[in-house]
Amino acid sequence: MDDRETRPPTLLALPSYLAGHVARIGHRGLVAALAEHDLRLPHFAVLTGLSDFGPLAQHALADRLGLNRSHLVGYLDLLERRGFVRRERDPADRRRQRAALTESGRELVRRLREVAHRSQEESLGVLSTEERRTLVELMRRVVVADDAASKEVTA
Repeated sequence: MDDRETRPPTLLALPSYLAGHVARIGHRGLVAALAEHDLRLPHFAVLTGLSDFGPLAQHALADRLGLNRSHLVGYLDLLERRGFVRRERDPADRRRQRAALTESGRELVRRLREVAHRSQEESLGVLSTEERRTLVELMRRVVVADDAASKEVTA
């Protein structure tokens, strides 16, 4: 069956529709793995952000992840209760809270990264390695450009 028989051609011509749908396909395995830990995608973002950047002030973490600062507090609350994250006073500014991964959080991130990698391999398996690299590079350029434009608006 031709894909035009199952989806409207107007939608298939929209890169934003395609990117959103591909994202949902890629998230399936990861969402299922997160659900086993009673976590969601924003929790994974927080965990990987702290893993990649190390301890960060809460506002800096929210900004880097593109999350609402008040929502981040809720995500951190849950992760802290579960023992994956700890909060401490920021040594650079004692008025701020800084979040950091615990050893348990680091171990969870290691396991979830493997799941995320597998879900990407499965969902993008129809593409060659080079095609995947190209796809990632193109999408990254759009995200980086949007980040830069957002900074210009707030500056």
